[in-house]
Parts: sequence; C-alpha cells; structure tokens
Amino acid sequence: MHLLRIALASLANRRFTALLTVFAIALSVCLLLAVERVRHEARASFASTISGTDLIVGARAGSLNLLLYSVFRIGNATNNIRWTSYEQLAAHRQVKWAIPISLGDSHRGYRVLGTSQGYFEHYRYARSQPLRLREGRPFAADPFEVVLGAEVAEALHYRLGDDLVLAHGVASISLLKHDDKPFRVVGVLARTGTPVDRTLHISLAGMQALHVDWQGGMPARGAARVSAEQARAMDLQPEQITAVLLGLHSKIATFSLQREINEYRGEPLLAILPGVALQELWSLMGTAEQALFVVSLFVVLTGLIGMLTAILTSLNERRREMAILRSVGARPWHIAGLLVLEALALALAGALLGLALLYLGIAAAQGPVQAHYGLYLALTVPTLYEWTLLGAILAAALLMGGVPAWRAYRQSLADGLSIRL
Repeated sequence: MHLLRIALASLANRRFTALLTVFAIALSVCLLLAVERVRHEARASFASTISGTDLIVGARAGSLNLLLYSVFRIGNATNNIRWTSYEQLAAHRQVKWAIPISLGDSHRGYRVLGTSQGYFEHYRYARSQPLRLREGRPFAADPFEVVLGAEVAEALHYRLGDDLVLAHGVASISLLKHDDKPFRVVGVLARTGTPVDRTLHISLAGMQALHVDWQGGMPARGAARVSAEQARAMDLQPEQITAVLLGLHSKIATFSLQREINEYRGEPLLAILPGVALQELWSLMGTAEQALFVVSLFVVLTGLIGMLTAILTSLNERRREMAILRSVGARPWHIAGLLVLEALALALAGALLGLALLYLGIAAAQGPVQAHYGLYLALTVPTLYEWTLLGAILAAALLMGGVPAWRAYRQSLADGLSIRL
C-alpha cells in the first residue's frame, strides 16, 4: 500500500508526461475495442442482410452467385426461372409466402428490382426488422410506379412525383434506355444499411411492360413499338423471373424442401439457405477482418511501448530519488515494485479512459452509424472477450514495466546522492 501511494505521488509529480502516456494508451485501447465492436456488429449485420427468409431459389449455379445477385444485387443470373415453376413453389404446402424477384435493368448505376407487393410485407433484414416507407406508398396497379431505396433518393435527389427513365442492362452509362416508358416515384424506403437502399423497386408488371416490344435485347422499331398506354392495357404477367425468396410454415421442413427443389425435374433449380451462404461468403473475407484486428493490436502495442519509453527515459532523472529511497531503508525489490506499479497504474488508467472514450463515441455515433451503415452499436457492458483483451493489455503493461524495474533493481546505492549531469 505504501509503494502504491509512492507510485501515485511520483506520477503526480510527473503529471504532464503521465497524462500524455495515459491518453496514448486510452486512444489505442479505444481503437482496439471499437474495432472489435464494429467487427462483431458488422458480422452480425452481414449475416442479417436478409432475415426471416428460409430459402432462396434460382437457376442452378453456384450458391454464392445466387446469393450475390438475389440479395446484394451483384452480378447476374446464369439463367432465369419459368413463371410456372414459381407458381408451383408458391402453392407448395410448406410455403407460407413467396417473393418473386426479377433483375436486369438499372438507373444511373443503381439496380432495378421487379417484385410483388409481398416484398414490402415479408422482406426482413437485421434481426427481422420490416421494411418501412420514409414517405409515400408502395407501387400499386399502375405498372409505371417506382419505390426508391434511401440511398438512391438521396444521391440522385429524387422526390415523390418525379419521373425517371430506366436503362437496359446494368452499366452505369447505357445507350439503350426506355425513354418511352418513364416511371413515377411513389415511395421512398427508410434507410436500412443493406442493398435495399441502393435499389429501385418496381412491379413485375412494370418490368414486363418495359420489354414487351424488345426482341433479342434490342427495342422494336417504327410501328412495332408499344407505348406506355398500350402496355397498360396488355397482359403483363411475366414468363420468367430471376429468383424467389421463400418463407416456410415450419423451419423443420427447410432441408426437405431444399432437397425437393434441388431435385425438381421441371427445370434445373437451386435452393440455398441464406444464413449458410452468408457465412460462406463472410469466410472469404476473413483475411481482411483479421488484418484489421492485427492493425489494432499493433496500435495498442505502440501505446504500451510509449509508456515503456517514458518510464525508461525518466530513470536517469530519478536516480537521486531512487538513492534516497534506498538510503531510508527501501530494498531493491521495493524500487522494482515501485516502477512495476507505475506501469500498471498508467495502463489501468489508460484502459479505463479508453473504455470511457469508447462509450462516449458509441453514444455520439450510434444513430448516424445505424442510419448510414445499418450497424447497431449497443451500449452494453464489455463482453467476456473484451475483458480478456483488457486483461491482456494490463499483463503486457506489467511485462513491459519489468524492463525499467529490472534496471532500477540493478542500480545500487553507489550511484550516489549527487545528481548526474
């Protein structure tokens, strides 16, 4: 206890250097814990990009490819699904709801998704949160209505009632546009932090209306062109779609229905479990995740080395102090213990300040981070893993404190009471 009081008094005497050291350790601890929080939440958010969907069905190809184009709007399907196959899936006794999706067009670099009203009712993300409209309404009977994701509306400055023209294909700059069939913005979704924000949603009838007069990927010419008014009067039921999202009555039936779909004889289909496919995709990005963690560890190590440097630098200046302590009866291990306690006190103060900075940062950034990136950073007590990290930091500080302690232990009273210049 006496050594602790002496250690704290010594640090108070060198308060400016001590505070700088504590602050450097605090910043490194805050960064490490913040990275861990973000890594954990990013993984959870990534896994819940789509939630509540039991199966995703598409043309037979790779499971990751199916996941990428159906959920993340990346890439294209190798083939489509016949509408009759979708109807059989939707009518299956185990299927509670089915959401058809159709991809293929874009608008200024953002993907267009053709779907049904069930998309707004059943699609879930991030721990089963439903889609919400920030303003407006879902598309209705008119095929030329569009509901924008939050990022599309903000980036392109669209408002309710604005007209826009979709382009054929997914290139950011397209020479083939559906100029004769403009869509009107009727709704804007609230931000989700998922690919939904970067998507324009239209009805399947609208997707079909865009291409009723297209053949071989090119628009018809002259009298063969179909106007928007003529398209409204036509039967716009699609013949093909890109994929289907399925929700089942019972989770127990998931694997049996998946096997049944994969063995479907009408056409080659593939059914995947989105959670399994998401974990497989995340594992491919594990190298970057671990690299971020390693960088954070090196930042913490840098802070601790700064602490070691500060203590070692002060040793020569404190030889008179050490000699006085020895002259009044302090043993060499007292001197060594004093320096170890100083190192521990600096690391502990830095860890506590780092925790405080972490929670202040989470409280300040919680709303914006969730709104823009879909990451919910909860103000919870540190997890067991985080306590383990903090314990490892304190243990490392003790080890580093042993270096100046060993040097002080080796110094003898022969250093004298005089100040060395």
